[in-house]
Amino acid sequence: MAVVYGATDLASGHAVALKILMPSVATHLGITRFLREVAIAGSLLHRNILPIRDTGDADGLPFYVMPLVTGASLRQRLSAGAMPVDQALAVATQVADALGFAHTRQVVHRDIKPENLLLDGEIVLVTDFGIGKALNVAGSSSLTATGFVVGTPAYMSPEQAASDPELDGRSDLYSLGLVMYEMLAGALPFTGVTAQQVIASRFIDVPRPLREVRPEIAPEIAVIVHRLLAVHPADRFASADDLAAALRALPATPRS
Repeated sequence: MAVVYGATDLASGHAVALKILMPSVATHLGITRFLREVAIAGSLLHRNILPIRDTGDADGLPFYVMPLVTGASLRQRLSAGAMPVDQALAVATQVADALGFAHTRQVVHRDIKPENLLLDGEIVLVTDFGIGKALNVAGSSSLTATGFVVGTPAYMSPEQAASDPELDGRSDLYSLGLVMYEMLAGALPFTGVTAQQVIASRFIDVPRPLREVRPEIAPEIAVIVHRLLAVHPADRFASADDLAAALRALPATPRS
């Protein structure tokens, strides 16, 4: 979707990440509307949201600018396998906090995945907030015709995969449930050779019980994860704030 460059903000001297949309996407966008929606997302000021500092376009290619984070992404961390339970819960709680803040401001992320979760010391930063909404709002019918889909099939909720125009924050909670499962089990609960098979499995397969994969996980944790992976949004947590409260109410988890 975008090419990322490390750059320097000449005005401040700060290192930044410059994301430029690929021409194959940009040519099908209403650029002014896209940049306006991205700017709205830039107003999300929260300790767990990587802010958007600037936007613009260069010869018809929209770009946006964010602070450069030198820490690893969660994807890089997961390359080593499953995480200690306490660390996984700390990541999930911070992401839930960020989602709760954004959802109350009517911004759904639409692409929660390990690549978009950056680990800056003990702080988790959710990146690319509002980009999915901006693409949906500014994309023309020709963008859809190209087969472009906002989001990542491996982490999409069932309703997002079905292109439900009314999806809400509970879609992000499903995606976070997949991330939690992966952090704790070391692998995603749904697999397939193609993106279509992965998506279809959400509707026809039941995730392997988390405690079968990792027996030392407390039953209360497994209940939370499997609730997030409910096919129907109404069967998940009602809000990210409710999820964050449930995570904080868990008994203390020893480092493991």
